[in-house]
Amino acid sequence: MSRDIIRTPDAPPPPPTYSQAVRAAGLVFVSGTGPQDPISGKIVGATIQEQTRQCLQNVSAILKAADTSLDRVVSATVIILEEGDFAGMNEEWIKWFPSNPPARQGAKLPVRIPGMRVSIAVIAEA
Repeated sequence: MSRDIIRTPDAPPPPPTYSQAVRAAGLVFVSGTGPQDPISGKIVGATIQEQTRQCLQNVSAILKAADTSLDRVVSATVIILEEGDFAGMNEEWIKWFPSNPPARQGAKLPVRIPGMRVSIAVIAEA
């Protein structure tokens, strides 16, 4: 089985320990992607809605680089800092996935990055 590493300057660069995404077995696996601005690297937004929006913009850019899109997402993992942010995250999420949303799971951020409230990973059809 072949695999392709996906990388785009239109989303924040990942740490050296993992790739933005990997295409394999007819799927694209996007690593957990935070709400950083792709150019400055700074966290975008103070609210969970703003940060969720930026995460999904970054994920969308990575998927585009892999020749796919959010419309082809089959599974997502949303990791949030505070349980109280879940409703606000969902408020923004539904704007991006208004019908036939992907399967989804959630978790709590295992590490604290100053200012970061959410990270999103997805699996999409290639």
